[in-house]
Amino acid sequence: MTKQEMIKKVYEEKDGVLELIPVFVPRRFGNAGHRLKLHPDDYYALGTQRGSIKERWFSSVITAMNGEKAATDEGLSYVNTTGNIGDKISLKDFVEELKGKLVGQELYEKYQTWPMYSKFFDYEGPLFHHLHLDFEAAAKVGKIGKPEAYYFPPQLNNYLGSFPHTYFGFSPDCTKDEVKERLQNYTKEDIRITELSRAYRIQLGTGWYTPPGVIHAPGSCLTYEPQWNSDVNSVYENICDNEIYDRSFLDENCPEEEKSNLDYIIGLLDWNKNIDPDYRKHYFRPPMICRETDQYSEKWIAYGNDYISAKELTVYPGQHVLIKDHFAYGCILTQGYGRFGGYRCETATMLRFGQLSCDEFFVSEPAAKKGIVIINESECEPLVILKHFPSNRETPGKQIEKE
Repeated sequence: MTKQEMIKKVYEEKDGVLELIPVFVPRRFGNAGHRLKLHPDDYYALGTQRGSIKERWFSSVITAMNGEKAATDEGLSYVNTTGNIGDKISLKDFVEELKGKLVGQELYEKYQTWPMYSKFFDYEGPLFHHLHLDFEAAAKVGKIGKPEAYYFPPQLNNYLGSFPHTYFGFSPDCTKDEVKERLQNYTKEDIRITELSRAYRIQLGTGWYTPPGVIHAPGSCLTYEPQWNSDVNSVYENICDNEIYDRSFLDENCPEEEKSNLDYIIGLLDWNKNIDPDYRKHYFRPPMICRETDQYSEKWIAYGNDYISAKELTVYPGQHVLIKDHFAYGCILTQGYGRFGGYRCETATMLRFGQLSCDEFFVSEPAAKKGIVIINESECEPLVILKHFPSNRETPGKQIEKE
């Protein structure tokens, strides 16, 4: 059977719902928070030179910007087609073969792909102060911009790490000259750039939206992070959590002729958003009830932007529900077990690197519209599912442009 034939067979036999295989991604910086449900022996599964595993990616059709030592498919999601991991086929291949039949015709015509992914981001300490490039700046280096959202799931934050605060932007009275003065000493001393910023204590069960061009230093809670299909940044902090970052972290996503130009690098900032005195008011995202019955509740947890959305679905103990959506989505369980469409589903307790699971799915647009039967088979625990998808006409705060 050819790959194309297998893709069509799995899609039809599973009624447009795909079971995905866990994708764990190492990073060469920071310390792992050990909240990814990965076996303790497997945090260096790809070798110590690659760094420990600190992320799990969901519904991804892109690869990680992880250096020359990374595998060519690192970060890609794969579909479990037969129950044998050797028969896996990438979600990217499914999208390219099925196109709008999988992700929705309107979405595919607009982007020619599935345009977002999500991840669990799991660091024991704070991450460096950095920004993600906007679409114009990213295009200059052959990439795309990266808006992203955060949500802090209580089920995966039994401890909060060493710094449960997140820096966003700069103090409203900060000037570009102050930032430039710090960056001039990037290779000479600890520039302590977060002295110019402001931090917010992380509240579990809430989140934030971070536009491209806004500098931020994520805190030490495990974070659910829906984002656009990009892995592009500029790191403004040269020493963080006792680790030193060389200048390549600052300018690696700049055109070659601009790498020494601090004015260009500072120009990557969306300055007005960074010094917004009402930043929390504009970008903090408390959960919003989407729909609620005696059997389940669903909340918006990422919203208020033109790119990415997410919901948290909670099915109460012993309940049997039919959940309909108008658009394709990926999802990951954070609590409970039962049935998800034609699959058994259960939240992972401990996974080995490379092991199959039954906690992650991708739902095609036709299947979402038809509805997914979800059964919580526990008598006492809720079944909790996080759902990620591009913003659409139903997303609160989303303004749909007329074609």
